[in-house]
Amino acid sequence: MPGDSTSHNINNKATGQNTYDAIVVGSGISGGWAAKELTEKGLTVLLLERGRNFEHVKDYKSAFKSPWEFPHRGRTTAEQRKKYPVIHRGWAAAEPVMDYWANEEDNPYVESKPFTWWRSYQLGGRSILWGRQSYRWSDLDFEANAKDGVGIDWPIRYRDIAPWYDHVEKFAGISGSKEGIPHLPDGEFLPPMELNCVEKDVAARIKEHFKGDRHLIIGRVANITVPLPGRTNCQYRNRCWEGCPFGGYFSTQSSTLPAAKKTGKLTVRPFSIVKEVLYDKNNKKATGVEVLDAENNQTYQFNSKIIFLCASALNSTWILLNSAKDVWPDGLGSSSGELGHNVMDHHYNLGASGFFAAVAIGFCIYAALLVRAVTGVKTPA
Repeated sequence: MPGDSTSHNINNKATGQNTYDAIVVGSGISGGWAAKELTEKGLTVLLLERGRNFEHVKDYKSAFKSPWEFPHRGRTTAEQRKKYPVIHRGWAAAEPVMDYWANEEDNPYVESKPFTWWRSYQLGGRSILWGRQSYRWSDLDFEANAKDGVGIDWPIRYRDIAPWYDHVEKFAGISGSKEGIPHLPDGEFLPPMELNCVEKDVAARIKEHFKGDRHLIIGRVANITVPLPGRTNCQYRNRCWEGCPFGGYFSTQSSTLPAAKKTGKLTVRPFSIVKEVLYDKNNKKATGVEVLDAENNQTYQFNSKIIFLCASALNSTWILLNSAKDVWPDGLGSSSGELGHNVMDHHYNLGASGFFAAVAIGFCIYAALLVRAVTGVKTPA
């Protein structure tokens, strides 16, 4: 029950009245933040997560292991490659984190065209696994539709959202350098990490060649470079996605969940698959949610006046498509015809890379030495 420290605010069977001021569906980055904001405003909140409970530090089972302690030295097995074909399309498949991803045999989906959907069904969702790059939109983004004559103009501009960027960045902890670039606004940054020697050289050459019109800067990331309350600064271990026991990066577990629990207003219910939003067609208001308990296969109803759907873009859309079908055949709020269309889950494998000459030469030397060690044949000096 709320505030019960012995159960760590976990209420698996949700006994009692089942009525809250607000319900938040999904416990990832947005769900954790919604729970924090709502409880800090004095509302009683039920946070629903379809996956397992997952505790900070305790459940980061590989975070302190050395590379040689992994049975397969970090690589996945043939069985895992068979069971997790989608995750194996990219870089995300690795021995330490395979059980962080949703089991693809238990959670299949149909692709009419190739669509790589990475899902993490556990408390905290993908906030444990995310890439942490954190950038502000500028008026270049908010005004693009109007300028290009495409779609519908945004009803807001950067000046409207800037104070909220400030609010979030101060709590989450975003490190970065202030550059004064209009299309990449500066924020409330912690001290930046430092470019390495190759990056500094490339940045200087870009600046000279393009006369300040192009920039190479350090990434703006949700890795803290100085301690924040309850969190230790980044240790630069390059093992973030295994779960950071230091709280060196922003996640539900390290940041928003402790803040929400501190209020005594939060109840967390894992293993709770939301089937639909309950809708009162007479009052034209949502009244709660119906939940399938993944442990006992029973259904429950929870009531509230406020419902936040934070179950990822696709699963939140699925919940709406499955709701109020007696009012809208295509789901709750589908009168515009847009529900289920133009949905973006996450960008995938964007970026650029290159080799510095000295690094390439180093690889050649390493390869030559390796050949010599394996074959015993001496390579030319």
